[in-house]
Amino acid sequence: MSKIINIEPLGFPWKTQDPFLFCAYHRDEYPKGNAAMGVDIEHLRGRNIGQNFTLKDGWRMYHGKSIPGFPYHPHRGFETITINKEGVVDHSDSLGAAGRFMGGDVQWMTAGKGLQHSEMFPLIHEDKGNPLEIFQIWLNLPKVSKMVPPHFKMLWKENIPILNLKDEKDHTTTIQIVAGSIEGNKALAPTPDSWAANPNNAVGIYTVKMEAGAQWTLPKTAIGSSRSLFYYNGTTITIDDVNIHADHLIELKADEDIEIQNGAASSYFLILEGKPTNEPVVKHGPFVMNTEQEIRDAMREYGKTQFGGWPWAEVEVVHPKEKGRFALHSDGREELK
Repeated sequence: MSKIINIEPLGFPWKTQDPFLFCAYHRDEYPKGNAAMGVDIEHLRGRNIGQNFTLKDGWRMYHGKSIPGFPYHPHRGFETITINKEGVVDHSDSLGAAGRFMGGDVQWMTAGKGLQHSEMFPLIHEDKGNPLEIFQIWLNLPKVSKMVPPHFKMLWKENIPILNLKDEKDHTTTIQIVAGSIEGNKALAPTPDSWAANPNNAVGIYTVKMEAGAQWTLPKTAIGSSRSLFYYNGTTITIDDVNIHADHLIELKADEDIEIQNGAASSYFLILEGKPTNEPVVKHGPFVMNTEQEIRDAMREYGKTQFGGWPWAEVEVVHPKEKGRFALHSDGREELK
């Protein structure tokens, strides 16, 4: 019996399985920035500003008007995990927390009972391009945790476990362990109320690069888990005697070791796995709850309170150009990298 459950082309956003709700991959070859870390006006012509998701000249503005990114918007009932592979992301939220993280860093944010946040992509370089490559993953919260206090933390690249595994022919597979564990190497702790905080939920989030010709075996995980492999860059891989081209989602059996043989070029994957919450999911835009009434309650509360409002003077908040990587928490504690 095949270890492959399903193969299908990648769309946008990527299709996910419980306990994951959503996954988007962004690769944008942004141009040189201006003095305000934004895009010069001549580059904005022909774009649907405020809702620019069409790739033009290799990049998109998303919901930004002068700076690419996602100005402030609310969330309730789930978590966002932003994996940065290249570029700059500036975080700001309604609790007064802020941060800047760059290639190799990960931001983990539990929205819980509700907050507003923004994720902007400042173009800090005026003398060269500003490429950006990130994944944003939505991880569900169970009913018992949907109304926990919001919390965010940074997983800095210096601390995230990175494995460089050699096969018999000395080809390397490189694995970034964002959540879960591989060969006894455990990820950093997520936010305290995360579905991933309980190891019994077997949440695994891994980014993987395989050199040309490399062979690697993804070890089995807990019975009852879902497992998705997003093959987003490369040429071909072989799993269970099936040749699979890049730009495909592969849903795999979780309780089996999965041997992956890479083809003639480097291949890149994102792997998401974990036990499902096995609860009803009702989604309405940025709110994810268990019932329609809970969605109506979230919309009504947001209309009244704006989840604490927006304490920042700007809509498109970016931090000073010379500011390095940092995290400012709502309690005033600041991490500098």
